[in-house]
Amino acid sequence: MSKSRAVLMLALCALIALYVFWFKEKTVALAVFAVPVVLLLLGVSLKRRTAGFWSALFALLWFSHGVMVAWTRAPERAYAWAEIVLAVVIVFAASIPGMQSRFAKRTDTPSL
Repeated sequence: MSKSRAVLMLALCALIALYVFWFKEKTVALAVFAVPVVLLLLGVSLKRRTAGFWSALFALLWFSHGVMVAWTRAPERAYAWAEIVLAVVIVFAASIPGMQSRFAKRTDTPSL
């Protein structure tokens, strides 16, 4: 398993734990926030090709949600900052394989 996938899976697990702790008494909110993360974690663990892309895409939404909550609800600010940090980690962890392949030196190009 690559380091970036391990970091992505760890960050998704941490996000699930954060949502379970944050929305422990709000079943609908827990379902809306945690179920997509569980499905993405399942996709990443099964090595689905697009799971990293979808994780990064959803992380942009989680980042926006965290910023909104951090600015508007002082009692939930710590949860929101944790969500923001995890969203950034997810975006970078999901992007590393693509960045490595994009900037890798190519050895198969014919020389002139």
